[in-house]
Amino acid sequence: MTDVQQKANAAPVPDVGSAVPKRRRRLHPALVIAAGAVLVVALTYMLPPFRNYQLATMGAYFCVTAGLTVLTGLNGQLSLGHGALMATGAYTLALTQNKWVNLPLSFAVAVVVTTVAGAVIGLAAARLRGPYLAGLTLAVAIVVPSVTSTFDETFNSDQGLSVILNPPPETIPMERWQAWLCWGAALAVVLLLALLIRGRFGRDLRAVRDDETAAKLAGINIARTQVLAFVVSAVCAGVSGALFAVLAQSVSPGAFPLTLSLFLVMAIVIGGLGSLFGALWGAVLLVVLPTLAQSVGEQTGSQQLEGNLALVVFGVVLVVVMLAAPGGLASIPSRISRLIRRNR
Repeated sequence: MTDVQQKANAAPVPDVGSAVPKRRRRLHPALVIAAGAVLVVALTYMLPPFRNYQLATMGAYFCVTAGLTVLTGLNGQLSLGHGALMATGAYTLALTQNKWVNLPLSFAVAVVVTTVAGAVIGLAAARLRGPYLAGLTLAVAIVVPSVTSTFDETFNSDQGLSVILNPPPETIPMERWQAWLCWGAALAVVLLLALLIRGRFGRDLRAVRDDETAAKLAGINIARTQVLAFVVSAVCAGVSGALFAVLAQSVSPGAFPLTLSLFLVMAIVIGGLGSLFGALWGAVLLVVLPTLAQSVGEQTGSQQLEGNLALVVFGVVLVVVMLAAPGGLASIPSRISRLIRRNR
């Protein structure tokens, strides 16, 4: 054996496995939800009553944005009618609560009714694609307020219905109790969604979104997956609408206009499609941006500008975020970490 062969045999063999980047472990959704619950409870003790009410509103919005980002971001179905599904949950809770004054029962009935409505719309939506699907859901957003105005004996027309609620314990302020209720429901909804999309259901959603033909060849039932996605999203919208009924202690058609559905879609796009963290950003923006637009409109003194300024602000923020971070606000931390690793 020559000296060259001896040196070659003695040379250390490179570890190929060490060159493969290790996959980072993600925290279990239950741990993230538990940390979020602790943070919310701490905030409710530090914030004044009005800020607690705004925090509760964010929690109510978080339910619907989480469900909508699963439907649109993970399954590719565009819905412009989630405001109508929220109205369905809100009116159902109001009617049930005024009859039996039992909040858990009212929530359960609201969820069941919204689930049925979502299944009916989902069965029709499973046959449609693109602008036809958007048109169907847009028609739903227009029809539902008209129904409340037509059957005025039941829904009290444009004046709406009041919601009878038992007062919280005397030691707990009303706004703090509302924040606990809304965020408790929101965190429960998000935990269930996170567990769903981590499993086979989430893989089926992504497969149908990416390529329906390939998903069908893989044995996935396309229509069933799309209907289930719409039903899950409708349940989240129904919970959100019921929470808004509790927050306002009244429901009316004016609380669920067509612009609400447009705001919901823009919010999940700005936050980050397909990401529950992006849905959280969307819920925050749905509270912060209209408040900012209202304050600007009051300073200008123009009522016409104040009514349309929120839509303008959302549009500007959407354009800016799409140019700076096409993946939405939720993608900014990962983009920054990639830049840091690249520089290193």
